[in-house]
Amino acid sequence: MSNDQASLQRIASLTRLDRSVNLTILFLLVVAPVFAVFVDLFSPALGGYADQRFFLCGVIIMMTFFGAAVYFSSGRIFELLVKSWSLVLFSLSFVFLSVPFSASEFVWIEPGFYALFFLSVAIVGRFLADSFMIDRSATAFLIVIGLVCFFYGMMTINVYLFAIVDGVERLREYIPWGFVNIRYWSHVATWLLPLLPAAAMAVSLRKHRLWRLIIFTGAGLWWWILFLSSARGTAVSVAFGAICVLILFGKHGRAWLKSLSSHIALGVAFWLLLSLLIPSLLIDASTEVSFNVDSSGRMPLFQEAWRMSEENFPFGMGPQSWLTHEIFTEAYKSSPKFGHPHNIYLMWAAEYGWILLVVLVGVFLQVSKRLVVTRKKLFYANGAASNLVIPFTASVAAASLHAGVSAVLIAPASMLVGLPVLIIFWALIEPSAGQKSQSLVIKTRGFHKSLVAAAVTALLLLCLVWFGQVVSYHQAMVEDEAFYHDKISDGMNPRFWFHGNFPRAPDSNAPR
Repeated sequence: MSNDQASLQRIASLTRLDRSVNLTILFLLVVAPVFAVFVDLFSPALGGYADQRFFLCGVIIMMTFFGAAVYFSSGRIFELLVKSWSLVLFSLSFVFLSVPFSASEFVWIEPGFYALFFLSVAIVGRFLADSFMIDRSATAFLIVIGLVCFFYGMMTINVYLFAIVDGVERLREYIPWGFVNIRYWSHVATWLLPLLPAAAMAVSLRKHRLWRLIIFTGAGLWWWILFLSSARGTAVSVAFGAICVLILFGKHGRAWLKSLSSHIALGVAFWLLLSLLIPSLLIDASTEVSFNVDSSGRMPLFQEAWRMSEENFPFGMGPQSWLTHEIFTEAYKSSPKFGHPHNIYLMWAAEYGWILLVVLVGVFLQVSKRLVVTRKKLFYANGAASNLVIPFTASVAAASLHAGVSAVLIAPASMLVGLPVLIIFWALIEPSAGQKSQSLVIKTRGFHKSLVAAAVTALLLLCLVWFGQVVSYHQAMVEDEAFYHDKISDGMNPRFWFHGNFPRAPDSNAPR
């Protein structure tokens, strides 16, 4: 029996609930990157940033709830906890470490958000591996991001032509478009650029020359935008991802690296044509690439976050305390203020404590162990699957580095793209995918069914209560925004919301 026939038989054996959850997950994986990149085309009701945040909150609630329902009902919840212990513990640590600060304003918004985000990665990633749908889900996701990058690139050419006709010399004022901040595009690019070589080899379309041309063109345009916008964080992070691939996979990563190099070369060619040659001929101007080597004002933020992490060591100063604490360092007092320290790890250390980062090290160790085991298994048992593991490993590695200097795990557009990437990556490196451990299965009969129903209901209620708090937080932020612009006027400082400097320190005289 062929592998494809065996896979089809396994899929046919799934329960109706499993199939329904699979379809829901597949739909969300497909829609998330589209909404992240093209939100402005959907006429956002609350503004693109807020709409993306609400959509992301809804997605992680649905994924966590439906995935947990499958594992509770099948009696495999204990198996899930054992197999994904590090990520589950990391997720719950956000909540546990926030308990001492429960009296603070809107304290549960971000801990609940990160808990559900990473829980959805652990639960849905394991579910895709167990249900034998990971290859199909990954392929569908790669096809979607390939089309997203192509259409965004072609629409960028349209913006470019209008700008050239109007004699615009600074193209960076219009490109990238569709994002409230130019760097939010670069966050998305960090996730997607390492995946585009794999999109060109998507299983169902790999023999189509037109498809390969679409991916090649879209990737080249995205690399041109990267050069145009001087997105050095993305460039360095993708390079780091490539180094990780070479170290982990050696010669097996050469095909991916060769494809990535061809995308970069086309991006350089587009830059020479679109940023140098055409502007110099038509408007007597050209765009230069300038990658600064300084910290762009981040060092004072890093120092302040480090100092915060020492104040209540090792427990941190509480969720969102970056926004409300009394400033410690003179360097940050005299520097521009932001809604976060541009380093997710230092922000977590400052607000949740170093205990959280110790748990994060546990996640890193489990991922490393899985990669070592999975690498050998894939290379010798399923060579096609390595075409997925390599690019997703590069993408996660790149985003992990970029999160240390930017808002990759804060901005909603980036997290909408990062969520399916992390889910698929977690499923791909699951060594025992599809091999359910019967010793960890609890029969769902009699009294246990009542416990399952109670647990699922409690989870749903907790999610709904949390989402209600998110709505209240948004309403409070909107009410505060007018006062903030009139009395403080210190920029938007995005964080959970685009007006991210709320709540603020008590001496800011803001209405409560």
